Amino acid sequence: MSAPPPPAGTQETFISHLIELRSRLLRAIVAVVVVLVCLVPWAKDIYALLAAPLLRVLPQGSTMIATDVTGTFLVPLKVTVMAAFVVALPYVLWQAWAFVAPGLYQHEKRLAVPVIVSSFLFFLIGMSFAYFLVFPIAFGFFASYAPAGVTMMTDIDKYLSFVLTMFVAFGITFEVPVVVIVLVRMRIVTLAKLRSIRAYVIVGAFVAGAIFTPPDVVSQLLLAIPLWLLYELGMLMARFVVPRPDADAPAEPEASQ
Repeated sequence: MSAPPPPAGTQETFISHLIELRSRLLRAIVAVVVVLVCLVPWAKDIYALLAAPLLRVLPQGSTMIATDVTGTFLVPLKVTVMAAFVVALPYVLWQAWAFVAPGLYQHEKRLAVPVIVSSFLFFLIGMSFAYFLVFPIAFGFFASYAPAGVTMMTDIDKYLSFVLTMFVAFGITFEVPVVVIVLVRMRIVTLAKLRSIRAYVIVGAFVAGAIFTPPDVVSQLLLAIPLWLLYELGMLMARFVVPRPDADAPAEPEASQ
């Protein structure tokens, strides 16, 4: 016998959720596009700012190169898209939260603004850490290590790919305290459990440093050590948000409109 069809109300609810998701995605995309249009006139300046850490350590007379005919146009545009996304990120995160919030308990909703704001700030701090500290050290190492007779001339597209990877790696790394606090506050994991896996986290931090950073020890340490320390910071801060056994009794989620 074939399975009975789902109730009509269930199908209507699923369709309404899809419509709501499409609406939220469109709003987020429109926000990024609006910011992008505003930033396009300064695309070359934004790319020059991004390339500054490498240009400072290049030998006298050396420059970056474009091996693709369209590289001189597309690469600054890609950098501007990245900048537009970062500027619009708070609104994008808010749209994501607005979509999932109706299905959450009241005590979970109280985490909305703190989590969104702290996630955005910690991601920016991670990107700034990479730009102002990691990039000068890593690029200085590579420039000084070039063999005699070899001139360091980096392709702008490959440089962009490298920088984006580093930004994402350090941005996500600096989200660790937020993740730890949310896990503890939502009773998904206990502080005792987090302390018990500290050794595995330290090993994982150094593995992540070896994977996502250039193959020099300094850059790897600059990712691994902050990742470990941020985990410790998250556990320290989570002590102040550990829910009481009788607190935050779950209430029924609000029905989506």
